[in-house]
Amino acid sequence: MSKTALFFPGQASQYVGMGKDLYDSSEEVRALYELASEELDADIARLSFEGPAEELKRTRFTQPAILLHSLAMLTVLGEDIPDFDFACGHSLGEYGALAVTGVLTYEDAIRAVVKRATLMEEACQTNPGTMAAVLGLDEDTVEQVCQKASSKGVVIPANFNSAIQIAVSGAVPAVEEAAHLAREAGAKRAIILEVGGAFHSPLMASATEPMKNYLEELDFNTPLQPVIANVTAEPAETPEQIRNLLVKQITAPVKWYQTMKYLCDNDVTTIIEVGPGKVLSGLAKRDMRPEKSINLDTLADIETLSALAG
Repeated sequence: MSKTALFFPGQASQYVGMGKDLYDSSEEVRALYELASEELDADIARLSFEGPAEELKRTRFTQPAILLHSLAMLTVLGEDIPDFDFACGHSLGEYGALAVTGVLTYEDAIRAVVKRATLMEEACQTNPGTMAAVLGLDEDTVEQVCQKASSKGVVIPANFNSAIQIAVSGAVPAVEEAAHLAREAGAKRAIILEVGGAFHSPLMASATEPMKNYLEELDFNTPLQPVIANVTAEPAETPEQIRNLLVKQITAPVKWYQTMKYLCDNDVTTIIEVGPGKVLSGLAKRDMRPEKSINLDTLADIETLSALAG
């Protein structure tokens, strides 16, 4: 039986102007942006819609801005959110998946991501690092490359984005060495990324304890549909398990390729990406080859969805 999964994008999907049409169309959406602005003590609506792009790239702002866009789309859809069997999100996108499945309220998801983004930016400043994208090497080879490069400092595989697209993360000298060794090992490309720090690596560890304490203050519910967790690439089923995995997620690799494999193995043939850009649907087209791929980014996309449903 054919099944559907909702995807929620993560950092690097942002663009200036995202969500503006949704914001203009809904008072409820505007209320979500106001809440986030209060939590951030910054005008996240203005930053999302007008930029500048360099400021929007800051972790503290990027993460809430992307989540807000996804939640704005869900809010405008309301009762017309498509039926789905699974939800998942890339890194911060996991909070969108938790919101759509009822684990967190939209408001608490925003509060949690504002806290997460602030803590992660602080960790980046305390323990500077970077990431590199490695294209054309398999998982085992990238692991071996990181082990060799670790003589220069912390470096681990951090994002398993596809079978042959893996990001490594860690201290700058170690990541540079890993990129060099990856090219020597036959990688098609190994590119240092323009990111704020060593995400999903042990260099983010200072963010974990305060995030754990913060999440313990929020109400978590049992998901109404399965949420596939980044850390395990399997469903997270209980509030306690979900909380623990969200804390681990800060320093653990994002198993996105493994998540897509799980969905394929469980008969998912339709994917719907909710939020800015087409990064996740692009990865899925190559690795999952879904029968149907839908992007919900703008009001016009909602009209297209309605036409498909009709």
